[in-house]
Amino acid sequence: MNQAVPVVTIDGPGGSGKGTISRLLAKKLGWHWLDSGAIYRVLALAALNENISLDDADALVSLANNLDVVFQENERGEPQVLLKAVDVTTDLRTETCGDAASQVAAIPAVRKALLARQQNFRQPPGLVADGRDMGTVVFPDAPVKIFLTACLEERVKRRHKQLKEQGFEFSIDALFHEMAARDKRDAERAVAPLQAAEDAEVLDCSYLSIDEVVDKVMTLIEKKVGGTRSKAHTEF
Repeated sequence: MNQAVPVVTIDGPGGSGKGTISRLLAKKLGWHWLDSGAIYRVLALAALNENISLDDADALVSLANNLDVVFQENERGEPQVLLKAVDVTTDLRTETCGDAASQVAAIPAVRKALLARQQNFRQPPGLVADGRDMGTVVFPDAPVKIFLTACLEERVKRRHKQLKEQGFEFSIDALFHEMAARDKRDAERAVAPLQAAEDAEVLDCSYLSIDEVVDKVMTLIEKKVGGTRSKAHTEF
């Protein structure tokens, strides 16, 4: 791992907006972007496709070590994920896949198997990494660490809106209970639980726009590693 390459970590629970924020930051800075959650979602989807139990640690580790996945952008500049050369981007966004990913991510051996794959994203000129343990485990030396959070009700509203825009039907009540259960599982897992790093800046974005969050994070980046601002106008 090249520790000379700067890293900005954006950790937080599902629906906090960390994916949107981190992608915008990476584009502003001209840096690489790591969506670590997508890696776990791909693994979970591969396991479901191959009828591998989500608690079979040995089979999941073997699958992780041989995962044929490519992260790229499509012709519109949007994130695209290929699993065995098949576009699975839409499949990864479902709550079923997200819940399965949370289950496999709770297995210590799986997290260990995927650690090097995540750290390999650290390439010049820099990396913005979002997830749940980017600042605590994967990139503990990152000069800028953000823990992005929001109240559960607001996160559920955002996720529900996102799912509807993507053509998925999911009731608010079911989504609330599923996200609450996922928060609990992520926070209580034995290895790399969801928590803010001791040196992280905790940012509650419950009532902030994306522009406001990006502006606050850019200010921190400029203080510690430098950065160039540009205007972004986006709604959660």
